[in-house]
Amino acid sequence: MANKPSSSSLPSINEDIAAVEEVPLYGSESGWVEARTHCDHLASLSQDLTHIPTPDTQCNRCQHPNENWLCLCCKDVLCSRFVNKHMLEHYHQSNHCLALSYSDLSVWCFSCDAYLDAQVILSLRPAYETAYLLKFGEAPPLRS
Repeated sequence: MANKPSSSSLPSINEDIAAVEEVPLYGSESGWVEARTHCDHLASLSQDLTHIPTPDTQCNRCQHPNENWLCLCCKDVLCSRFVNKHMLEHYHQSNHCLALSYSDLSVWCFSCDAYLDAQVILSLRPAYETAYLLKFGEAPPLRS
């Protein structure tokens, strides 16, 4: 006759719940973050975000061709903190805190230290849609 485990040797429901509570949030291990759907700094946006430089525009300071960001306040194109940090310097010098990445079309607020959802925040949508059209030659797909 095989030894059957007794009820005292099985994990309790409380231990099972504790194990579930220790599981990290979905996406947190990969560095995925949820973009904010509001920002207090949107008043600083340029009035015309439908006329922007093309995604292949080089950094205005060092002419680096990749990893460039569009300042959504003055429309300067500057390189990322992973290149020569010109967009970060621009933020510190001008306090222009909103920028769109030409790499992945994400929008970052330096003041909030957060990504912003450019498809949900209506005032960011023209910049996002125009950049998408310029980068891919077609309108962005609608998000459900």
